[in-house]
Amino acid sequence: MPKTAMCLIDHATYDLVDGMTLQELDQQLQAAIKQANPTAKPTSFICSEHLVGYRMQKMDQMIAKDYQQNKKINQQLTHIMQKNRYQVVDVNRQLENSLTIGQRVADAVARFGGSWAFIISFLSVMLVWMLLNVLPLFGAHFDPYPFILLNLFLSMVAAIQAPLIMMSQNRAAEYDRLQAVNDFRVNSKSEEEIRVLHKKVDHLIQKDEPNMLEIQKMQTQMLGEIQAQVNELRRLQARQH
Repeated sequence: MPKTAMCLIDHATYDLVDGMTLQELDQQLQAAIKQANPTAKPTSFICSEHLVGYRMQKMDQMIAKDYQQNKKINQQLTHIMQKNRYQVVDVNRQLENSLTIGQRVADAVARFGGSWAFIISFLSVMLVWMLLNVLPLFGAHFDPYPFILLNLFLSMVAAIQAPLIMMSQNRAAEYDRLQAVNDFRVNSKSEEEIRVLHKKVDHLIQKDEPNMLEIQKMQTQMLGEIQAQVNELRRLQARQH
């Protein structure tokens, strides 16, 4: 006949194959059993029925702890996304809608003044002007050399063009400032969200995955114990026959 032992919990007698001693269990299970039964010793026996209860209690605690931690991280992420509802701003459209007529004219002058069309047109006008006043084409030299009237017109164009170009440059500086502010706000929000997501991933890797492996290990042990009990029952039935 197989050896028997008395269960620590219900003090009933069981076959040794129907349970385990505390020293065969992991430290957490031993601590939980000893906490509920202060008189327990490493050689104390606990039957499979009560051992399953403690194991299920341990798995429930691990799952509940992971659930609470995940819930806490999700709440942090939700809080971050709700506390700052800043939306990405289309800076080009915002500036386009705020332009005045004078600013539009300044931008148009700056674009034309910095193009090859303006340079070629300007050189063509100056060349035609000088040819008309140097060569006897039409017999009328309205601005003879040294082209004082042409110099006056050039000075007037430069005097008018300079502040218009500066106005356009101010608009470009305003665009850069708004773009920088927009990028800063977007990057700050993204960085905070990414930090919480990293925290969640770290929790999944460092806590959830090891706990799942521990639960699988406990389930494998329970299946092994059940298989051992089945094998013992088969052995006893074979002896009886």
